[in-house]
Amino acid sequence: MSTFPRSPRTQRGAIIGLDPMNPVSSVVVFQYNPDTMTRTLQPQMAGDNGDRTEVQRLKGPPIETIKLDVEIDATDQLAAVNPIATSMGIYPQLSALEMLVYPKTAQVLLNNVLAKAGVLEVLPNVASMTLFVWGPKRVVPVKLTEFSITEEAYDPSLNPIRAKVTLSLRVLTYNDLSITHPGFALFFSHQVVKEAMAVVGSVSGAASALPR
Repeated sequence: MSTFPRSPRTQRGAIIGLDPMNPVSSVVVFQYNPDTMTRTLQPQMAGDNGDRTEVQRLKGPPIETIKLDVEIDATDQLAAVNPIATSMGIYPQLSALEMLVYPKTAQVLLNNVLAKAGVLEVLPNVASMTLFVWGPKRVVPVKLTEFSITEEAYDPSLNPIRAKVTLSLRVLTYNDLSITHPGFALFFSHQVVKEAMAVVGSVSGAASALPR
């Protein structure tokens, strides 16, 4: 007979860069979930232009920014003599995060070839669609707006073995993406889930306010 575990395993957050040419190039599952996360929502009100008739109209979803610190540490892997950690430290994990803000070298080379061939319009360097995953109820497309890495320890070959990464993300909504972009439907679904959660919270709050 199975029993409910006293300490259920916590799901881990992640940042995923979707690249059809290399689907695993930027998949970063957090080694440790951040203890805190700051979310800032800036309402988009149509009445901000001073028109009193529009003061309560919304132009769209709020501009949401997310800030969090991600810790990456190879101590456990080094103790277990993990071959990747012993030879490269956490450089691969840091590289996976950094590639979210780098253009792909194949596209850079192609654009250089096209430019030398006299092509006036070359293909723009388009970033991978980046997803912020924080449990099954919060999977949203995002854009990295700020990225800093503090490397805190190194191995004898100067590979980083411990670091803190500070990330600032801007959530991309259906106002930012075309209707054919997969992120459009993803954010729309995210808002539908949020609306359902709001109903649950409202009903629960109203029930607790009733006299007993």
